[in-house]
Amino acid sequence: MTAVIGVEELRALLSASLPSAQDADTIEPTVSTLFTPDSHRLALDVDVTVVKGGRGVGKTFWFRSLLDDQLRTVAAREYRIDRLTRVTAHAGYGADNAPERYPGSAELRSLVDSGAAPWDLWNAVLLVALGVPDLNDVHTWKDRIQWVREHPAERDRTIAEADRRAKSEGTLLLILFDALEHLHGDRRQADQLVAGILRLALELRLSTRNIRFKVFIRPDMFDGALLSFPDASKLAANAASLKWSPPNLYGLLFHHLGNHPSPSAERFRAGIPDWIEATPRRHLPPPYLLGDEEQQSRLFTTIAGPYMGANFRKGHTYTWLPNHLMDGVEQVSPRSFLSALTKAVEETTAKYAAHEYAIHHEGIRRGVQAASTTRVDEIKEDLPWVETAIKPLAGQQVPIDESIVIDLWAEYELTEALQRQATHLVEGEKVRTGPRYPDQHLGLIKELIELGVMRRRKDGRIDLPDVYRIAFSIGRKGGVPKVRA
Repeated sequence: MTAVIGVEELRALLSASLPSAQDADTIEPTVSTLFTPDSHRLALDVDVTVVKGGRGVGKTFWFRSLLDDQLRTVAAREYRIDRLTRVTAHAGYGADNAPERYPGSAELRSLVDSGAAPWDLWNAVLLVALGVPDLNDVHTWKDRIQWVREHPAERDRTIAEADRRAKSEGTLLLILFDALEHLHGDRRQADQLVAGILRLALELRLSTRNIRFKVFIRPDMFDGALLSFPDASKLAANAASLKWSPPNLYGLLFHHLGNHPSPSAERFRAGIPDWIEATPRRHLPPPYLLGDEEQQSRLFTTIAGPYMGANFRKGHTYTWLPNHLMDGVEQVSPRSFLSALTKAVEETTAKYAAHEYAIHHEGIRRGVQAASTTRVDEIKEDLPWVETAIKPLAGQQVPIDESIVIDLWAEYELTEALQRQATHLVEGEKVRTGPRYPDQHLGLIKELIELGVMRRRKDGRIDLPDVYRIAFSIGRKGGVPKVRA
């Protein structure tokens, strides 16, 4: 690996190639940006129904990629999943406004609140995807649901005929679901809607060979659906998770750098042997930049220097960045990783423009702080009770004895606070949410550990990973300082 590209040009390439908007709803996958980490292959298997993942791990990215014929073909080739090339994909639910394919969030809530059963609703969505002629002249989802309720035999016959037709044509019908957190403002209703999707997915899995659902879902929502539909546990056996290892994350970074449509990207690739032009506008990093941490570390050192300070005692940049973005279950979302790097480049450009490397180590620290703030904002939105549980720990230092956590919660009267929060207003709507164990402090710790917000050390003390600790104003001796206004 040679320095074909200068520091200032590399910094500009980083700024241009890293996604400026980290909200998945604003990013459309393309042939150039599609990245196929080895750890996601199982998630794209057509027989895997449930694909679990938290915020920012790629659920919406894969949902949209699988709906796109060209991107699905690219994924099929690079993952060597031949059946993907024979898929006809439809959206069963997603963030995009597509009332001809599924009810939008406002209509969906109105339908449910007026008594529509999730089973009938999702069957209507399925039959529309299958192209049932009798529904062509039925223009409202209320009437489509009513048709499904009144024609159970026609429903069964339509599914059987579609299955046989797909078999004869050598195709597979794949119905994709995403953005399930937007199904309904009431969490219990959302759980029942998800349970309806999973119930129908299980029936199709057992009764057909060529019609499949693929459901992209947050782990906590899947667990909630299990309470409404216990048989969903049968789908857990073949569920996949969208996980990212540090080599996956750095592979994603190098992929972005090498696929930007600029001469700088060409010069970046020229300094690294063995890039592959898989298709026009799609360049694949060499395998050693995808799975060899030593080679990845060497390249990242040319970008950000070797150390997080004057010497190795401050930490190595390559390991420091993902280590400080990991949650309690040792996962880093690519959104957090790229967001931290984007902020690091901005900070370097603004304050360390003469630095010998494209990214200054203080920029990386600031990037981690910014990513922590974003991650905490996300979990406040997804699970508001988490902020309520962590707030009494502000100003403390971790690791902390479990008994101190419980005493702080008792002093704060956390159980009462969580019970008051069981129903609260978000954007004018009542949202029903909360932990499984609001009145059991040990159970609450267990749930926070499962979510990755907390982790338990070998000596039994409770710790918070930096990606949550920093923005929640909890200290650690020698750790990254909290964000200051």
